[in-house]
Amino acid sequence: MSTPWKTEKWFVSPWNYQEEVRKELNFPEKIKIHDVTLRDGEQQAGMVLRKEDKVRIAEMLAEAGVHRIEAGMPAVSEHDEAAIREIVKRDLPAEIFAFARCMKEDVKRAVDLGVEGIIVEIPSSGHVIKYAYQWPLEKAIDLSIEATQYAKENGLYTVFFPIDASRAEIDWFLDLIVKVATEGHMDALGVVDTFGGLAPHTVKYLVKKIKERIDKPLEAHFHDDFGMGAANTVMGLAAGIEVAHTTVSATGERAGNAAYEDVVMALLTMYGVDLGIDTTKMYEIAKFVQEKGGHRVPSNRGVVGDRLFQIESGIIAGWFKNCGDEHLLELVPYRPELVGQEKPKIVLGKNSGLPSVEICLEEMGIEADEDQKMEILGKVKEKAYAKGDTLTRDEFQGILDKVLG
Repeated sequence: MSTPWKTEKWFVSPWNYQEEVRKELNFPEKIKIHDVTLRDGEQQAGMVLRKEDKVRIAEMLAEAGVHRIEAGMPAVSEHDEAAIREIVKRDLPAEIFAFARCMKEDVKRAVDLGVEGIIVEIPSSGHVIKYAYQWPLEKAIDLSIEATQYAKENGLYTVFFPIDASRAEIDWFLDLIVKVATEGHMDALGVVDTFGGLAPHTVKYLVKKIKERIDKPLEAHFHDDFGMGAANTVMGLAAGIEVAHTTVSATGERAGNAAYEDVVMALLTMYGVDLGIDTTKMYEIAKFVQEKGGHRVPSNRGVVGDRLFQIESGIIAGWFKNCGDEHLLELVPYRPELVGQEKPKIVLGKNSGLPSVEICLEEMGIEADEDQKMEILGKVKEKAYAKGDTLTRDEFQGILDKVLG
């Protein structure tokens, strides 16, 4: 019998669904993923996405069901402007947004490109305004009011995006957003943790303080400097935030943004919140972004890591042998095909055991007695230790030739 925590596709902790755990969750009826890979994601040092790459990534994300795509910042370059224009022309099944500084000229560029909405940024912490921008505080306020009003006048859905909100002086920050909401314009407010310094238990408090002052939809934009990006985003959504800003595989400035793969999969399996996104396309999209952007992710990264479903440990190989495909979820929290990965496979290395060797011999149609298996295992461990990695099938065949003749 299927349960929210154990289905044919995943098996997570049943404690996630205890009434005591869930009673304070306040997920909105509709949650959107707002992908920022093409703008914030590309700000990762050394990452370059060309026009045709950006267009294809936008198409792939839209085909997978991502609700909104931030196509870029027109002011960055002619190439970015051309990419946004082409993405808009494709009439994708996703809302297309642009990003702008709090400047009328930036907003005008976005208007001219035909996007549906715009993210308008401004520094919101006094210390960043003073030291990084070297502005008087009044300038940030005046620019915010002017730019957001201009966006409204030109029919753009406007998200006010206060940079470094999570490190701002709370009263100054709240006064700023109230002033912009009343004298300028915002259709929604970004709750922005630019430097990833917000702790998960603090997110609900911040959302509460904001909602006490303004009645606007909120959007989570959390970075991953302390590895909290996805967790903070989920906490924000559980507190009533309606839109999650994410990137493919946590690309982005410094340590990147919250990964959409992590957010979507956590919501689906641990909270029972289905965003309507085709998770089977996740690995394919991630590989494309890695290839085109020159970005590598750890091989054991959740959802999209290349070695995520490789089994080296002899103990787990034994489980794999006993469980087979029918009971695969005893070994992994979700089936690999759910995220577009291939089925688990045994690899041979320093931590392999007899079950590892037996499975590989069976796959190759080769028989060996118990003493030979032990000798093969010993040589596998020695070679893997010397190599500092798992063995290729050719290297394993070389061992078999020596032991079995």
